[in-house]
Amino acid sequence: MVLDAAAATLARQPGSVDRLVRLTAADMAGVDRLITDRMQSDVPVIPALAEHLIAAGGKRLRPLLTVAAARLAGSENDHCLKLAAAVEFIHTATLLHDDVVDGSQLRRGKVAAHLIWGAAQSVLVGDFLFARAFELMVETDSMRALQILAQASRVIAEGEVMQLMRSHDLNLSQALYLEIIQAKTAELFAAAAEAGAVSAGVDAERSKALRDYGMSLGLAFQLADDALDYGGATETLGKNAGDDFREGKATLPLLLAIARSGPREAEFWERAIGRREQTEADFRRARELIIGTGALDATLDLAAEYADKAKAALALFPANELRESLESLADFAVSRRA
Repeated sequence: MVLDAAAATLARQPGSVDRLVRLTAADMAGVDRLITDRMQSDVPVIPALAEHLIAAGGKRLRPLLTVAAARLAGSENDHCLKLAAAVEFIHTATLLHDDVVDGSQLRRGKVAAHLIWGAAQSVLVGDFLFARAFELMVETDSMRALQILAQASRVIAEGEVMQLMRSHDLNLSQALYLEIIQAKTAELFAAAAEAGAVSAGVDAERSKALRDYGMSLGLAFQLADDALDYGGATETLGKNAGDDFREGKATLPLLLAIARSGPREAEFWERAIGRREQTEADFRRARELIIGTGALDATLDLAAEYADKAKAALALFPANELRESLESLADFAVSRRA
């Protein structure tokens, strides 16, 4: 099954959330069947390219979040399965597009699709997956869920454009950086959880609580990923360690290190990030500065704050195994060190 490897990967991670995988296993098997069925096409390159990325695994956190939120909110129907599959298609489409824009070499530990099939076909298959996602949303007959995920798709695109425009900006403020990652990453976590809540028919207060959980969880994950690019290993990341640095991305660990560096390092940062004139030794030096200035720990501390906010958002729901497993997921977000 497509999701088997993903579930095993998630369960083996530090701060294991294997209970969440177990509690949602039957639902996620249904999501898996929908994904496999709906990525098919009479145009052979479409399922081949889509499966290259989807079958590579990943943690499947976003669709898992949709299903878990729906069940925590008391859902007894299967509308959340179609929404979860739609969420995974939206996420996969954005990954295909991002890898083309960033020129990434690896995705989920495999060669990026655009290096095999070309940039044009990767972008177009991403468009196909977006279309499939909206078909699945319409089938649930929930205008509110459609609104939530359509808005998320728009916000993600805006976030990606914002990041592209400011990606090499060494003067980017922490506030603006958080605004960018809220749009490009955390929004889909928030929408995934909120859509699950809406499918359960809960009141506005509880659907907002689950949206808040997803938003804080997404911010925690992105900040931890930013830190791992400098403090992790390729096996942990599913991409090459240092990719953010080599692409000149101004992520929070980098921005904090620049702010904490002295004038002697200013030229190094301007050359390596501002002008992207890098040597083989530059990543090692950048990593030493990011760790030495405390920028790495500061980024992980902020990720931990958002994880705590995520857990606090669940207080409206009864203390049960599902809620506890979602709290563990927030802890897992900031425990992924190599």
